Amino acid sequence: MTEPDLFSSPDGKSPVERIRELRRQLEHHNRLYYTDATPEISDAEYDTLFRELENLEKLHPELDDPNSPTRRVGGQPIEGFSQVSHPVPMLSIDDVFELSPEAVAAQNAPRPDVELIEFYQRLRKNLGRDDIAVTIEPKIDGVAVSLLYRDGKLHYAATRGDGTTGDDITHNVRTIRSIPLDLTTTVAGASPSSALQDRPAPPPLLEIRGEIFMPNAAFAAMNAERDEQGLPTFANPRNATAGTLKQLDPKITAKRPLAFLAHGLGAYQGEPFHTEHDFHRLLDTLTIPRNQPLFNATTLDETLAAVATINRDRHDLDYATDGAVVKVLDHAERRQLGATSRAPRWAAAYKFLPEQQETTLLDITIQVGRTGVLTPVAELEPVLISGSTVSRATLHNQDEIDRKQIRIGSKVLVEKAGEIIPAIVKVTEPSANPVYSIFDHVGGKCPSCSGPISQEEGFVAWRCTNFQCPAQAVTRISHFASRKALDIDGLGETVAEALVRHGHCHTPLDLFNLDEETLANLNLGTDEAPRRFGEKNAAKVLKSLEKARSKPLNRWLFAMGIRHLGESAAKELSRLHQNLTEVVSSEILAELIRDNRAVAKKKNDLLLPFAITGDVGPAVAETIATFFASEAGKHVITRLAELAIHPASDNYLPKPAEADLTSLPLTGKTFVITGTLTQDRSAFKSLIESKGGKVTGSVSKNTDYLLAGEGGGSKRDKAEKLGVAIIGEDQLATLLG
Repeated sequence: MTEPDLFSSPDGKSPVERIRELRRQLEHHNRLYYTDATPEISDAEYDTLFRELENLEKLHPELDDPNSPTRRVGGQPIEGFSQVSHPVPMLSIDDVFELSPEAVAAQNAPRPDVELIEFYQRLRKNLGRDDIAVTIEPKIDGVAVSLLYRDGKLHYAATRGDGTTGDDITHNVRTIRSIPLDLTTTVAGASPSSALQDRPAPPPLLEIRGEIFMPNAAFAAMNAERDEQGLPTFANPRNATAGTLKQLDPKITAKRPLAFLAHGLGAYQGEPFHTEHDFHRLLDTLTIPRNQPLFNATTLDETLAAVATINRDRHDLDYATDGAVVKVLDHAERRQLGATSRAPRWAAAYKFLPEQQETTLLDITIQVGRTGVLTPVAELEPVLISGSTVSRATLHNQDEIDRKQIRIGSKVLVEKAGEIIPAIVKVTEPSANPVYSIFDHVGGKCPSCSGPISQEEGFVAWRCTNFQCPAQAVTRISHFASRKALDIDGLGETVAEALVRHGHCHTPLDLFNLDEETLANLNLGTDEAPRRFGEKNAAKVLKSLEKARSKPLNRWLFAMGIRHLGESAAKELSRLHQNLTEVVSSEILAELIRDNRAVAKKKNDLLLPFAITGDVGPAVAETIATFFASEAGKHVITRLAELAIHPASDNYLPKPAEADLTSLPLTGKTFVITGTLTQDRSAFKSLIESKGGKVTGSVSKNTDYLLAGEGGGSKRDKAEKLGVAIIGEDQLATLLG
C-alpha cells in the first residue's frame, strides 16, 4: 500500500487538509464532552479520529503544532519552569468576611455580613450614587492561572506568582481538555448534527484569567484509585491541583482530572468591553468555559440576596468554594475606582463562615500515632456538612475534652474547618455522662498493644511507651517513607498496614530486608478479597529503598520520627554535625541541655560560634539524647550499621563565621518565607539553605529577612512591626549575587 504524502490521501484530501480537519473535529468534540457535557460521538469513534491524527502527525513531523489535540496526553518532560512576565499585573482580590456570632457580639456589629455592606458603601461613596450594578459569582478554590492567546492560538499559560511574574505551565495546561488550544476551530465536513457555525475571528491578543481545579467527584475517584495502588492520597482538591501543575512531566498531569473556568480579563486587543456581560459574550462565542452561576444585582439588597443564594447552593457545585466574588459590572466605573498595588477596588471576595450542624456524639475512639500519642476521635451521628457526610471529628487531646466538657451522648455543634477537617465547636446539650477521660477509657493501657501509657511532665498528651507497638509501626513506616522523609515511592499507608499485618515489618528499617517476591505477593486486601501488590509496584519500592540509602543526614533524622524533631530542626542538626555518629555523641547538644538546666542568664560562650537557630533548643536536644539512649534509638544505630547505611550531612557548616561568603553569601542570615511566590516555598527554602542561610517558620527579632510574595498576612504585619526587612524575589537574587 502506498503511504500517503503531502499531496494526496485516499479520500482525495492532502495530509495538510486532513490533519487540519481532524484537529478541528477533535477540539469540537473535546468541548462538547468536557465543557458542554453533550457528546455527539462514542468514545470509540473519538479514539479512531485521535489515532488517525496521531499517525498522520508521526508521518509528517513538519506539520507539528504545539496546540494539536494530541498534546492533550502530554509531551516530553521539561527540566524546570521558566518565568513569564504578566503583560497586565495579575492582582488578587481583597477578602471581606462573614462574622461569627462571637465576632458580631465582640465588635457590636449590626449583622454578620457587615463587611460586605461596608464594601458596597465604599462603592457608593466613590461612584457618588446609591445603586451600583454588580455581578456575583462563586469563589472557586483552585489555582489562579493566566491563558494568553495570540491570533486565537494558546501562546502560553502561567501561574499568578507574585502578580508580576509567574511560572510558565503551558506544557501542563495543554493536557487540560476543557481549555481550548485554538479559538479559531470550526468543523469542516462534519455531519449536520455536529456542524458549528463559523466563529468571528478571535482578538489578536486575549489574556484570560481563571482557576484550574479538580472537580469534587473526580478528586474522590482519583484518591480512591491511588489508595488502591498503595500511593499516598491528597489532602484536598486544591493541594492536588497545585501539586499537579508543578509536575515537570506533562504525562503525569494528563492523568489527573483537572478542569478550568474563566472569570477575568488581562491583556486585550480588540473591540472594547463596556460591561462584564460583553466579556462573557466573547467567552461564550469562543467556547471558553466560564464561572457560573452568575448573578446580577443593581442594589445592595439584591447583592446580599445573591450572595445568600450562593451560600445556600454552593455545595451542589462540583468544585470547592468558600465564598462569593462581587464585581462592579461597568468597565468604565472599574477604571474610575482603580486599584491598590495588590487588588482592584472594584471587587471583593466575601468569605463564608464554615458551615455548622448539630449532631450527637455517639462514642469516642482512640487512635495511636507514629510517636505513640493517643488521639481521641469523636464518632458522630452522620450529618451533612459542606456537601459531604461527616461521621468523625478529631478531639486533639484531654485538655480540649476538658475545656469543651465533652461527654458521650451530648449534642454537639460540628463544622468543617477550612471546608476540609471536621471539628467539634462546642457542646450544645450535655448528656448525663461524666466528662470523658482518655486514661480511664483505656484502663491505663495502649489500645493497640496493651503496653503502658504515660503523660510526660509539661505535656498534655498520653503516649504509649512500647516501641514495638503495632499501631506505631504502621504510622512510623508511613512517615519514614513519606515524601519529606526518605520518599519511598509507592509505599503509602495501605502498603505499610499490609506489611505490618502480615508480619513482614515491625520497624521502618525492616523495609530494607524486603525482597521483590515478598513485596510482589503482598496482599493489600483480605483473605476473601485478595489484592496483590504486584511486581511493578514492588520494583518501584525496592528502587526507592536503594536510593534512600544515600539520602542526606537531615532526611534520615526526620524519617526517624523523633518527637519535636521537624524538618527545620533536622536541617539545623545536619548543619552542626557531619554524620549520624556525631549527632549521637554530640557535645553541642549536651551543652544545650546543660545550659538549659543551669537556667543561664547570659549567652553561652561555648555555643555562641555555632549560631544555633531556635529550631534546635534545649527541649529538642534533650529529646534527641533521650531517643538515642533508649532501646529504640540503640536499635536504629545497630541496624543502620548492619545495613551499611551511614547518613552524612550535605550542609555541614557548624561555625558560620568561618564560611566562604563567596559561595555561601547568605551565611548567618535568617529568613522567613510567606505569600505566593513563583515557585513552591520549599524550593526557596532549599535555595536559601544551599547558600548558607537559615529558614524558620515565624518572624521574630532575630529574623533578618521576610521573603514575601503575594499576600503574607500576619507575617508581613509582624515583620513591619519589628522592623524586619521585607524583600521580594528580585532582592533575594541581589543578595545571592
